[in-house]
Amino acid sequence: MSLSQDPSVGTAVDGGPPAESGRAAATGNAASFGVLSALAGAMAAMVAALVVGLSAAQALSLLGIPDPGPVTTYGLPALRAVAELAAAVTVGSLLFAAFLLPPRDGGLLEAGGYRAVRRASDAALVWAGCAALLVPLTVADTTGQPVSSIWRPEVLWPVITQVEAAGAWRTTALLALLVAIGCRLALRWGWTPILLAGAAAAMMPLALTGHSSSGGSHDVATNSLILHMVSAAIWVGGLIAVLAHALRGGANTDVAARRFSLAATIAIVVIAASGVINAWVRVPAAELFTTTYGRLVLAKAAALVVLACVGYLQRRIALPALAADPQARGGLIRFAGVEMVLFAMTIGLAVGLGRTPPPPPTVVPTPTEVELGYTLNGPPTVGRLLFDWRFDLIFGTVSIVFAVLYLLGVRRLRKRGDAWPVGRTIAWLSGCLVLLLATSSGVGRYSPAMFSVHMGAHMALSMLAPILLALGGAVTLALRALPPAGREGVPGPREWILAAVHNPVSRFLTQPVVASAIFVAGFYALYMAGIFDTYVDSHAAHLMMNAHFLLSGYLFYWVVIGIDPKPREVAPLTKLAMVFGTLPFHAFFGIALMSMNTVLGGWFYRTLDLGWNIDLLADQRNGGSFAWASGEVPLVVVMLALLIQWSRSDERLAKRTDRAADRDNDADLTAYNAMYAELARRDREVRR
Repeated sequence: MSLSQDPSVGTAVDGGPPAESGRAAATGNAASFGVLSALAGAMAAMVAALVVGLSAAQALSLLGIPDPGPVTTYGLPALRAVAELAAAVTVGSLLFAAFLLPPRDGGLLEAGGYRAVRRASDAALVWAGCAALLVPLTVADTTGQPVSSIWRPEVLWPVITQVEAAGAWRTTALLALLVAIGCRLALRWGWTPILLAGAAAAMMPLALTGHSSSGGSHDVATNSLILHMVSAAIWVGGLIAVLAHALRGGANTDVAARRFSLAATIAIVVIAASGVINAWVRVPAAELFTTTYGRLVLAKAAALVVLACVGYLQRRIALPALAADPQARGGLIRFAGVEMVLFAMTIGLAVGLGRTPPPPPTVVPTPTEVELGYTLNGPPTVGRLLFDWRFDLIFGTVSIVFAVLYLLGVRRLRKRGDAWPVGRTIAWLSGCLVLLLATSSGVGRYSPAMFSVHMGAHMALSMLAPILLALGGAVTLALRALPPAGREGVPGPREWILAAVHNPVSRFLTQPVVASAIFVAGFYALYMAGIFDTYVDSHAAHLMMNAHFLLSGYLFYWVVIGIDPKPREVAPLTKLAMVFGTLPFHAFFGIALMSMNTVLGGWFYRTLDLGWNIDLLADQRNGGSFAWASGEVPLVVVMLALLIQWSRSDERLAKRTDRAADRDNDADLTAYNAMYAELARRDREVRR
């Protein structure tokens, strides 16, 4: 697809001059955007270097590390600021192509979407290059050696594994490079959500290191930082993508700006909440005005308030003008340009904040607090498991958001007079409640510290919550509640859901053998192949394990008992075979855990120094018994659900048959009787 396919660039249908004028305007606006982008990158790098220059000496003296030299001291924050800006452009451009602009007929990217994907590719290459350069700079900064003495591969490579931040930058560079290559190859809209997910994943290594991953409450700090970074990338990168599209005079700019306004509003709320939480666990309120770290937190907060005000003015002034006249892009361009410059300065402040040491803790943390981020008040009694809560900012928030969105969909149906089964609502809300309890109640609090509680939580996430969520029929509810775009309308959330359900990836994943293998293999791969034992102390690993068990369980039960539309139909006998075929594997897994003489993750559990959890092998056997027994309850629920679904299917088939008989006066029955009458007549003739 060539860029000249964009209507905004101009065509030769009406003659040469208009087309040449359109191309010249587009080229000039593209050049203006390039200059503005370069200015924003330079400003982010400069602010980051200046802020770090004011606090670098303090950081080095506190850590007892020699000065690595000005190249590292000022080059590291400058490059990191450019890398974070490039990451935001990558995420925002892919978001723009995936959800802010409609694709062309046949699923090909529209010209504006194609440009956004190519822009994402270029930004990802810059991101990968900066990340690669930050590897030796990070090692130099950590060791206090000049970067000139460690840049050689034979010196650098062995050290990377010992410096967590350097390893994170190396992983980021590889992931960003893969995203850049994928963006170069993508021509169809269906790949853009996948590439967007890949770009978000490339941000995770950095989100899981640094200040938030260490010290007290590092679980809350890390989760809040993940939400903060992703939301900021959506806000910053989406704004830049909309600005670039508006400068080129691209089609559907009004639609893209309206959709981005909603995404930006949500992002602002998440950024504000996560920023407050992250600052709350890092710096006491009394030290906000007396420490360098606290003053930088206040400066960043002030910058975000200014950005929110500019965004509000844009929503009140520029968007109504654009809605009234899609060609009136001037207000949008002016406000977006100002926001882009302010964002660059804010990113520089954020990088400087990340390089500034927070105030030291006033109380020496216990071994449990060092490893988990919090303390445990005693053994896990029933009361503590039910009421000793520690809210999980990722999965706890997801459970609440899912429940609220579901209830809003039900309310929309009822307001227009449509019915929705109460049983489905109860099932969905119960699934959300199980997810909330498994991750945010005392179960979630004790899960990282005790294998038995950990296994119970994972059984709930993989066996119970997915069954209830699959019976809730959220996709069916969304398809009924969301308005269709229509033949001439711009595709929206309803069309995105249909595209997600009916695509080759979903069709492959819902193949019975594939869904069953994913559902079962995760347990053996994590616990029997040594993955759990290696990463038991990693907060990121626990997040990924929770996500895997929840998603793999939902995929399996969606195929078996889900009431939502599926990319393939599965016969009832095949569903039964899936249930009874996976049951022995789960039972054997539980028995294998109970039979083991080696404690999985024993090295980590011993560092927690929990006097009431000394017999780790007995605790592991309890976890194995939970895994063995947990298959019984889901089996009963699944069998009941299948029986009810089959009986209702028979009732629907009978009703359809009766209605067809009423329409054609029992034509099928009449033909059936006529056939037997003819057979009887032939028998009589043969006997004669």
